[in-house]
Amino acid sequence: MPVQLIQGEGLAEMNKVLLSCGITCAMFLAGCGGSKAPETAKEEAAAPASAPAAIDEANAATVTGKVSFSGEKPTPRTLDMSANPACARAHAGAPPKSEEVVVNGNGTLKNVFVWVRAGVPDRQWPVPSTPVDLAQKGCMYGPHVIGVMANQDIKIINDDPTNHNIHPMPKINQEWNESQPPKGDPKLKKFAREEVMIAVKCNVHPWMRSYIGVVNHPFFAVTGDDGTFTIKGLPPGKYTIEAWHEKYQTKDIEVTVAAKDSKTVDFEFKGV
Repeated sequence: MPVQLIQGEGLAEMNKVLLSCGITCAMFLAGCGGSKAPETAKEEAAAPASAPAAIDEANAATVTGKVSFSGEKPTPRTLDMSANPACARAHAGAPPKSEEVVVNGNGTLKNVFVWVRAGVPDRQWPVPSTPVDLAQKGCMYGPHVIGVMANQDIKIINDDPTNHNIHPMPKINQEWNESQPPKGDPKLKKFAREEVMIAVKCNVHPWMRSYIGVVNHPFFAVTGDDGTFTIKGLPPGKYTIEAWHEKYQTKDIEVTVAAKDSKTVDFEFKGV
């Protein structure tokens, strides 16, 4: 069949259609792997991961205080270790005592975990590279209470001539249960999430108990033989300070600190 030529307005209209089809085909071929059109803009670089926030020492505030005990001083419970001769021999000079309640000579409490429970800026705080030691000596955990940051190593040591079993019992973090031979190699463990507190027992020696406070920031302390604590490096702001004790539970106090401020916060627990 002979091809009819379109003249006049029909020819002009057909030319428009052909031009449109040509452009469409060119775009299709380029999208399917044809010649690549030059880029008009550079791809934006991915945002770098946020670095841990360093403490601003120039403007940091400090909170200090003590944890007092009032009421009748409890008599420490004697621990019966006769089931394990090696444990009993370690305390031949004096019967071992429970550390559930330790009242210092100045009327303060030992083994109280004090931490900033609320108000800390939501930042990624640097995790210390140095582990915190948790030793097993004389068939007792020591220290009785420790604090670490989330993902900070805990170095577990067995200084005893007997087998031990380390069994933390967290409610938020993953529970684990591992044996450690006499004088065995230290174990490095960590907890990924904030949790106050995690009880630790030994399945071999039921009297053994320790507690670990795991916090997302570095603002915590544990009272010692004088019942005092110091929390340094706080940014200016309003905070809730919590004191936790194994038997007497918790107490909260709110405090507001300015830049370079120093505040005193004292707690008191009453015997029951």
